Amino acid sequence: MAALRMAVLGLCLGCAAAAVPLVIWHGMGDSCCNPQSMGYIKKIVENKIPGIYVLSLKIGSNLIQDMENSFFMNVNDQVREVCSQLAKDPHLKGGYNAMGFSQGGQFLRAVAQRCPSPPMLSLISIGGQHQGVYGFPRCPGESSHVCDWIRKMLDLGAYTPAVQEHLVQAEYWHDPLKEEEYRKNSIFLADINQERGINETYKKNLMALKKFVMVKFLNDTMVDPPISEWFGFYKSGQAKETVPLKETSLYTEDRLGLQEMDKAGKLVFLGVKGDHLHFSEEWFYTTILPFLQ
Repeated sequence: MAALRMAVLGLCLGCAAAAVPLVIWHGMGDSCCNPQSMGYIKKIVENKIPGIYVLSLKIGSNLIQDMENSFFMNVNDQVREVCSQLAKDPHLKGGYNAMGFSQGGQFLRAVAQRCPSPPMLSLISIGGQHQGVYGFPRCPGESSHVCDWIRKMLDLGAYTPAVQEHLVQAEYWHDPLKEEEYRKNSIFLADINQERGINETYKKNLMALKKFVMVKFLNDTMVDPPISEWFGFYKSGQAKETVPLKETSLYTEDRLGLQEMDKAGKLVFLGVKGDHLHFSEEWFYTTILPFLQ
């Protein structure tokens, strides 16, 4: 019997625990597998964490559709599609970590709040705009003509049904001068931020996270206001002075459980020098990878 126990133990000597799978969601104007962005992130994570399963989300049947959908596919439909993908993926049934880049950060938070199975263990938001944006100063990559059109649509009426249903950026457009209109007509952000009432399931599911890491770019010229990346925003009624998360009603009323998560040490606020999504490989290795291991 002793020999049998020794043999069983010997089978496990040197064995490492299986790496927790990782799900990543790209930002506006990007795609799942761009070798200079998400494809690169997937590769370096796989190189540093041997055996890890990394799923880079693709919304659509090809890379062009994936990129176009980041501008024009209703976010609620995208989240439903992702929840379906995750539920069908056998690699994720035991749980996974999630990492969202730019708008992918708030989209994955919606996944955490709406779709608890399979369970999201930790969420890393890299430049995600959790209180939305009230400005669109600059565009990523080669999308400037698209962004010019988007700005016109937002100026014409960000909260009209047609714009809300068909323009992704309108769905997290947060106008501090029109708070009531935002709360009433925002079909995505106002919902996941509990602006129209408390969905206890959303709160319970988000609080189940072990860690919620938020990365803010300290020289961001794309997100207005950048403090949205740490869940802060403009003071209501004006667009100059900002308030941090702890001074928002979302936190003081604890509508999402963020106050309780903060007290439990689950919220992590990181700042990195650089413009939007500009970071070094070394920073990623030393600062972000530890949350995945």
